[in-house]
Amino acid sequence: MLNVKEVNSVQEHTIFNLMSENSHKNIVYCLDAETGLKAIIAIHDTTLGPAIGGTRMWNYHNENEALDDVLRLSRSMTYKAAITGLNFGGGNAVIIGDSNREKSEVLMRRFGRFINNLNGQFITAQDVGTNTKDMEFIRMETPHVVGVSEAMGGHGHPAPFSAYGVYMGMKASAKELWGSDSLSGRSVAVQGIGNVGEHLVKLLREEDARVYISDISEDRLTHVARKYDAIIVPSNQIYDLDVDIFSPCALGGTVNRDTLQRLKCSIIAGSANNQLADEELDGQLLMDKGILYAPDFLINAGGLISVYSEITGTGKKRAMQLTENIYQVTLEIFRKSKREMLTANQAALKIAEKRISDIKRMKANS
Repeated sequence: MLNVKEVNSVQEHTIFNLMSENSHKNIVYCLDAETGLKAIIAIHDTTLGPAIGGTRMWNYHNENEALDDVLRLSRSMTYKAAITGLNFGGGNAVIIGDSNREKSEVLMRRFGRFINNLNGQFITAQDVGTNTKDMEFIRMETPHVVGVSEAMGGHGHPAPFSAYGVYMGMKASAKELWGSDSLSGRSVAVQGIGNVGEHLVKLLREEDARVYISDISEDRLTHVARKYDAIIVPSNQIYDLDVDIFSPCALGGTVNRDTLQRLKCSIIAGSANNQLADEELDGQLLMDKGILYAPDFLINAGGLISVYSEITGTGKKRAMQLTENIYQVTLEIFRKSKREMLTANQAALKIAEKRISDIKRMKANS
């Protein structure tokens, strides 16, 4: 049996290994017994600027699952900022708990104090399980938060921008595969109709795409189906639909060896972070199967662009213009993928990593 000292040594060794695997800079554990707060903040890279990322509140099965999620999310934020040309690094935070039952003003404000103690190294915004009001509670304790309401000088929830970026990525994918970026008459399966998913359904229906939807919330399914004339599909059947486009807009890891055997789509383009359970293996399986994949950390970057514009004061119009540019960058990735015989995800990572290394080298020589 391990004694306490040995247990701590094993835990530290594991965490340090996890950090070194993808060159994470910092991990902060946040614990407050009075409010019940259990949170983790991960900072991946700050070469391009302070780390920015959402705060996700989710009822994780255990702390290891939460740690794995926050490490993957923070890494994807680094590449998201890099590939869209923003001067941000990558970070993310997770709060362990049920957002419907355990979230409160005092819990969010206590979390805000932990963010404030990082002295601007990390800036946060909404993610799954948090909203604009939560960001306003955090703002009461720290200035290092974005995505607050327009009444407080922010842009409000970034979901419309996230959805528009995904929509641009879909249209670019359609252009690449079918020679036309029109989605009229195309069939799209949207998995997850939270804030981003619902806005995406709206955009697709406005272009007269046929939209199938699934979600864990029956109430949201009924609401969105009625509002936009979408077709409800049971969650366990969404992978089996014969559709043109599959759009994962819930949690990550839904594109994996098991689901790839069931998918009958031509394109995957969605808002969820870390859609590929295994970037290398699943990216190659997609390529082998002839499914065009629009890398998630690019096409879901509209939300990040929105909060960047909030910080820089460039306004919503400029944010929308930058989000629209996701269309051209997606086509550039597809060209690089074909030219260099890379998966689309590998091509996108190479573009992002080159910008980071170029800036790092410039700073070292200045």
